[in-house]
Amino acid sequence: MENFELLAVDYYSQARLGLLHTAHGVIETPVFMPVGTQGTVKAIAPDRLEEMGVKIFLCNTYHLHLRPGEDVVKEAGGLHHFISWPYSLLTDSGGFQVFSLTDLVDVDEDGVYFRSHLDGSLHRFTPEVALQIQMDLGADIVVPLDQCIGFPASSHEERIGAERTLQWAKRSKQFFSSPHQLLFGIIQGGMDEDLRIYCTKETVAMDFAGYALGGLSVGEPPPLTYEIIEKVEPFLPHDRPRYLMGVGTPESIIEGVRRGIDMFDCVLPTRNARNGCLLTHQGKVNIGRQEFSRDFRPVDAECHCYTCLNFSRAYLRHLFKCKEILASELATIHNLYFMVELMENIRKSLREGYFLEFAEEFLAGYESNSSSFSKK
Repeated sequence: MENFELLAVDYYSQARLGLLHTAHGVIETPVFMPVGTQGTVKAIAPDRLEEMGVKIFLCNTYHLHLRPGEDVVKEAGGLHHFISWPYSLLTDSGGFQVFSLTDLVDVDEDGVYFRSHLDGSLHRFTPEVALQIQMDLGADIVVPLDQCIGFPASSHEERIGAERTLQWAKRSKQFFSSPHQLLFGIIQGGMDEDLRIYCTKETVAMDFAGYALGGLSVGEPPPLTYEIIEKVEPFLPHDRPRYLMGVGTPESIIEGVRRGIDMFDCVLPTRNARNGCLLTHQGKVNIGRQEFSRDFRPVDAECHCYTCLNFSRAYLRHLFKCKEILASELATIHNLYFMVELMENIRKSLREGYFLEFAEEFLAGYESNSSSFSKK
């Protein structure tokens, strides 16, 4: 059986319905993947994730390499055993840390030197090393080392990052030897449409199990993100999953699905939850505001998560003001449930043929009522 089954394509858009088969289960797509950087999705226990229907989340190769170390995880029987998670896992390559920790990183043609943000110790990632770490961790889906370029960037910087990513992808494909893992290729190229198309064609020619669009949501305006997706989509094979890396607000998911994306991940739903920003069908709510001090309604009357079924806005505001640990837990439960439910509704609309109507109705309520919230 192929690893990916394309079940349907929306008649009026590029939106797709599919099934992704991994060693730890089948994932319905489109899917949102929570981020569990260090082997845990912050402020929520694995049984809560399982209860709400999460079938896959993302862990970070860079952080797990620094602590506890891939040798410890391998000795424990792999990442699934170590963190007690029976479903699928995806690991990134450390490439985003090359972008985000620039003061601690030195990049050359063969790989990356970086100093640990924890103790300053020197480490070396080559394509082979980064992939071997992921093979030792044992995630279901792994990716090559890549070089992510920020925005804005010069044409020279975008070209160097793209060519390095392609060369590292070739080396990773040659090195990869795990029959139970899926290796996705990463497509870079900055905001240069021609370079993106070139990278897409070259990466697809290497025949990966899936294709990830990297280097987006790095400071560019959302319309530019969507434009890049539209330019490369025609060159992506229909029988492989498409993964938009690091993008996962409700509105960006709707727009990504509309343009043919199958997989998303983002820290914002959980990070915002820990800062008191809650997602509702009427938009984002900053629960710390004074207006909620005597508001005894649930966070979202349309939501059936544990938080909304049992607690009020006033209580959540109280927990945040008192800096109680439970505040982060309840807010995280709610935000992730909201995202899981959003994906379920998207898939339902694709099965039943009304995706664009659903998208327009959802965005009309969500975007017009979202209150401003400063990410901390």
